[in-house]
Amino acid sequence: MTDSAKLPLPDRLAVDPRSPHHVAAVFQQEGDIGIRFNGRERFDVEEYCISEGWIKVPAGKTVDRRGRPLLITLKGSVEVFYK
Repeated sequence: MTDSAKLPLPDRLAVDPRSPHHVAAVFQQEGDIGIRFNGRERFDVEEYCISEGWIKVPAGKTVDRRGRPLLITLKGSVEVFYK
């Protein structure tokens, strides 16, 4: 699949399918999504927002009572791209 045939990446995207910001069509495409935060590529991002400039990442191995990881918000410059 060429870059022109891929869906454009949304301003806000979440990995969790229960989130209202989860777009399943983006994840079903060929290729992975890359996220560069403050100039470094991150591989542990659960959710991002380009316009507000933040990402959410797991806070170590801590989980909530439902077994989902606790997330912390980091602010900075966010760039997303297809690999």
